[in-house]
Amino acid sequence: MVTPADHPPIPPRKVGVLLINLGTPDAPDAKSVKRYLGEFLSDRRVVEIPPIAWQPILRGIILNTRPKKSAHAYSQVWSKDGSPLAAITRAQSDALQGAFGEGVMVDWAMRYGNPSIPTRLQAMKDAGCERILIAPLYPQYCAATTATANDKAFAHLATMRWQPAIRTLPPYHDDPTYIAALTTSVETQLAALDFEPDLLLATFHGMPQRTLALGDPYHCHCQKTARLLGEALGRPLRVAFQSRFGPAKWLGPATDTTLEGLPGEGVKKVALVAPGFSSDCLETLEEIAIRGRESFIGAGGTHFAYLNCLNADPPGVAMLQSLLRRELAGWL
Repeated sequence: MVTPADHPPIPPRKVGVLLINLGTPDAPDAKSVKRYLGEFLSDRRVVEIPPIAWQPILRGIILNTRPKKSAHAYSQVWSKDGSPLAAITRAQSDALQGAFGEGVMVDWAMRYGNPSIPTRLQAMKDAGCERILIAPLYPQYCAATTATANDKAFAHLATMRWQPAIRTLPPYHDDPTYIAALTTSVETQLAALDFEPDLLLATFHGMPQRTLALGDPYHCHCQKTARLLGEALGRPLRVAFQSRFGPAKWLGPATDTTLEGLPGEGVKKVALVAPGFSSDCLETLEEIAIRGRESFIGAGGTHFAYLNCLNADPPGVAMLQSLLRRELAGWL
């Protein structure tokens, strides 16, 4: 069939894989953080308070007080490559380029901030991707992470006349490939320490307690990940939840109070792992590796180690490649 001379260019058909992570401000300054927090904390999946009650608090108090403090925290972990979360997610995407053949395009986006999900989805479609796997990089499912990433993608699809076919990556909290990658990473990092921890603490991002009662499986997914990882390592893991925000009751026990209390229990040497994060970020590098260390040592601890996330290290990239290839079955 001969294409008419005035027909617009048609790119070769491709398959797309869009890695999605939470998000980050564009710079470690109060203005950028304020813009980022305004988007993040206005998401109804994140804050389930009616906007008529929440927005005056957010706009009148939080966004006028918190950005400066958060900007200082970001400045402690910012690098020449920018935000750790963005730099690592980009590195994961780069490492997966070509992993599924020439006809598969791998890209990355952030739910909040840049690059945005709509812009990268549209770029994929414009490049010829007629089938796209949306891959939120959250091992444990949560409405405030996995679901809102998918929501944002679906919202952009609703604006498109010619939609690509879509699949989404399911949670992989108990996938043997994920547990094996975690086990390898933790064992390697523990072996490199100059001390033997009295306790290995698994810290997960916190969520309001009511999310469990409302049917969110996140708490159960976290507990199962920790149990399976502990079994694979042959040592028990204690579970805690970090990053509380606001006056509501959150999943517990809290990581900060747990660290402060451990020396009183006789635990003077501790190592922490964050299995709920696919990439190191503010919550691991500043909240845990810096402030968590200070709290533990200040309470009488003697040795503290934070073990890195899987990031773009070989075990993590191999795990992602395996999971994504499975979800691409029939498309390649």
